[in-house]
Amino acid sequence: MPVASIDEIKERIGTEIGVSDWILVDQARINAFADDTEDHQFIHVDPEAAAKTPFGGTIAHGFLTLSLLSRMAADAMLRPETIRMGVNYGFEKVRFLAPVRSGRRVRGRFVLAAFDEKRPGQYQFTHIVTVEIEGEDKPALIADWIGQIFT
Repeated sequence: MPVASIDEIKERIGTEIGVSDWILVDQARINAFADDTEDHQFIHVDPEAAAKTPFGGTIAHGFLTLSLLSRMAADAMLRPETIRMGVNYGFEKVRFLAPVRSGRRVRGRFVLAAFDEKRPGQYQFTHIVTVEIEGEDKPALIADWIGQIFT
């Protein structure tokens, strides 16, 4: 994660703070997620049956794409040098806008929407995250993601 002071982070409210590297969402990753979550719907794990759908092949689970935000955040979110811990707090909104087809790459674009001190040394932040699909105009998802850090 890129390092910034608390004051520098506050100055960035309302701006794009980073874009993650591309992440490959291949069939092996989709299958592993299906096994971990016990969600084996054919549109995710059966290429032959999924080819007969409007998707034209298998697609990632929406929750798989959402779960990649943690990895994407490591590339893009600002963190103070004094951080002791960071935790997910939840989402205000998540919208799945376009399917991620097997074999495609995705990345996260992060805008810092809010950053507030809740208690001394405890900060809550909200990022508006857009997960882009390489080569496509429509994003996979948009989410208002809330987290907390402790310094």
